[in-house]
Amino acid sequence: MTDAPANNPLLDFSGLPRFADFSPNWVEPALDTLLAEARSALESVCSNDTPISWASVVVPLETATERLSRAWGIVGHLNAVADSADLREVYNAQLPRVTQFWTELGQDTRLQGRYKALRAGPDFAALSPARQRIIENALRDFRLGGAELVSPARERYADIQDRQATLSQKFSENLLDATNAFALFIDDESRLSGLPQDVRDAARAEAEADDRSGWKFTLRMPSYLPVMQYAEDRAFREQMYRAYVTRASDLGEGSLDNAPLITETLALRHEEAELLGYAHYAQVSLEPKMARNAEEVIGFLRDLAVRARRFAERDLAELRSFAADKLGLPALESWDIAWASELLKEARYSFSEQQVKQYFQAPRVLSGMFALVERLFDLRISEEATQTWHPDVRFYRVEHNGRLIGQFYIDLYARATKRGGAWMDDARGRKRVGDTLQTPVAYLNCNFQPPVGDRPATLAHDDVITLFHEFGHGLHHLLTRVDELGVSGINGVEWDAVELPSQFMENFCWEWEVVREMSAHVETSEPLARELFDRMLAARNFQAGMQTLRQVEFALFDMQLHAQSRAVPDAASVQALLDQVREEVAVLIPPAWNRFQNSFGHIFAGGYAAGYYSYKWAEVLSADCYGAFEEVASEPEKIGSVGQRFLSEILAVGGSRPAIDSFRAFRGREPSPEALLRHSGMVETV
Repeated sequence: MTDAPANNPLLDFSGLPRFADFSPNWVEPALDTLLAEARSALESVCSNDTPISWASVVVPLETATERLSRAWGIVGHLNAVADSADLREVYNAQLPRVTQFWTELGQDTRLQGRYKALRAGPDFAALSPARQRIIENALRDFRLGGAELVSPARERYADIQDRQATLSQKFSENLLDATNAFALFIDDESRLSGLPQDVRDAARAEAEADDRSGWKFTLRMPSYLPVMQYAEDRAFREQMYRAYVTRASDLGEGSLDNAPLITETLALRHEEAELLGYAHYAQVSLEPKMARNAEEVIGFLRDLAVRARRFAERDLAELRSFAADKLGLPALESWDIAWASELLKEARYSFSEQQVKQYFQAPRVLSGMFALVERLFDLRISEEATQTWHPDVRFYRVEHNGRLIGQFYIDLYARATKRGGAWMDDARGRKRVGDTLQTPVAYLNCNFQPPVGDRPATLAHDDVITLFHEFGHGLHHLLTRVDELGVSGINGVEWDAVELPSQFMENFCWEWEVVREMSAHVETSEPLARELFDRMLAARNFQAGMQTLRQVEFALFDMQLHAQSRAVPDAASVQALLDQVREEVAVLIPPAWNRFQNSFGHIFAGGYAAGYYSYKWAEVLSADCYGAFEEVASEPEKIGSVGQRFLSEILAVGGSRPAIDSFRAFRGREPSPEALLRHSGMVETV
């Protein structure tokens, strides 16, 4: 264990993270220092000798806790993108210390009293709206953090927070380990029939890396999804599907079963809610969100299900008819759906996803996305060198009129040491201290198929959409103009509105000018033909009804799971509730052995508990915002001014005001679901 804090990269806040200098051995001594500093700042702030003012209460504590957050954020980030046995051991050992500190901070009645005094004091009205909102948010968070509890409830609340953090981390680890534990080696090339060449090449490279012959297939998305979409061998698809949907369950390695973690997590969340005086955890989760209560969310989701159902039923009927008539499959199984759907789409629209994929080289897509953002928001994005955690990672700076606005890392490709999915996280937030402005820094992470040999990585159009989505989150964080850390960027934004900028950016993946600029065939360098794009556009809402119901299913399951009058008692009851939700809204029912919930990391390890509905809730807002750009589509000279309004009223304000106020400021009215329904093709045409 090293003991030279002066050299510790986790204690260096002078610039960007020093990834090349990182070692797990630095974590514990860094936390020793930072936790001591934070506790010292807390004692100073709570001293009776300290005056009640923004400068003497908020600023010193924010300074100390931000240092802790940034250092621990680096550790957490590396734990997600560069997992190792040593780092995992250190992370799990230190996680309780960090969790305990934040719980103690949220329960400190002395600090709560200081914020109450700030709120009630004569100077509150003179504070900026951003500072007022930070104080209001803090008072709400004290209540939700258990500050008003008395012993023994206070101690029990702290124990619950500690245990929940451990369970969340273990859920993620089990899922990653279960994903990596499976590998299917195939030596008979005839079983690969239907698979695209680049997928075969990647599988061959995976096998060679293991000193094996043939082809290796894994449950990581770049390997798994093409099998489900293209493999003609039905048994191959079934084997992969079964392995994927039973990950981290009772049907696999027992030590990696997430079911006990789910049951315990739900029990702890319910107990937490009761301690705080709520009927169920959904009420706790919704306190800082736009939606007022669980009933409103459930009503929203059920209304959306009703609107989508006739389209979903039509989608499924068409798929079944096609499978029976053209594919010789009178009964579709779950492992047939993606394959049959891909063939139906090819037959109907005369193109394949694989055909389109050849036009989207990852570097070219990045350049095209950056060019769009530069035009929309009058920015300049350029690559620069810095330390990273992997050779594939790239780093960029964002400028306006030569002035640095922010910086971001992009980590595009899947690895065994990286958790699945795509996400944005912040490395550093914007704040101003005196004359010094700290600019924001973001991490953008995806899990695309990496390049093989000299051939550039190519992205499916869905991958392009994912990239734009995460970059939308990044823009929200980077383009803030708020100087108060607590509400700059995504900080303080209601969780059910935080997806607005990300979903907004997805729409541009369907703009011809944007797509043309970022396309170049990987072999010929020819741009995507307009005729092919038009076919893609025609297919945009292919099976939109089924896809909508799938999202409603997940969101309704999540909300009902957390809105119970008592905790769901066991794994069988969790499964029964999911079955009940499917019976109500789904048109496709998976096999009884499907264990979707055991890999539902969003709600058990990702902060979306009783909040998964946010994706659809925010999609109403984002589609409506994009409508403002559609309204001036025939007048290109106005696009820039609309972009600047979106920047100033949505992105720049961060969490400094309620999200609904930002929406109204941009659109001049209340939100309407019509744009979402129209974009999804769920409107009847005459």
